[in-house]
Amino acid sequence: MAEPRFLVVRNDEEQYSIWSADRELPAGWHDTGFAGSREECLAHVDEVWTDMRPRSVREGIS
Repeated sequence: MAEPRFLVVRNDEEQYSIWSADRELPAGWHDTGFAGSREECLAHVDEVWTDMRPRSVREGIS
């Protein structure tokens, strides 16, 4: 049995998550172009998501 594949996804607030590659993305989430095993995707998120505050908070948008 093949290992499940995941995508790294990001929303408009620049918050990251992983999503099963065989499922349709939920509204508001976009594929970042990185795919792999669950562990690979989580490691990638740890590497790229260095500021966990939503974009609107970081930019002071009301």
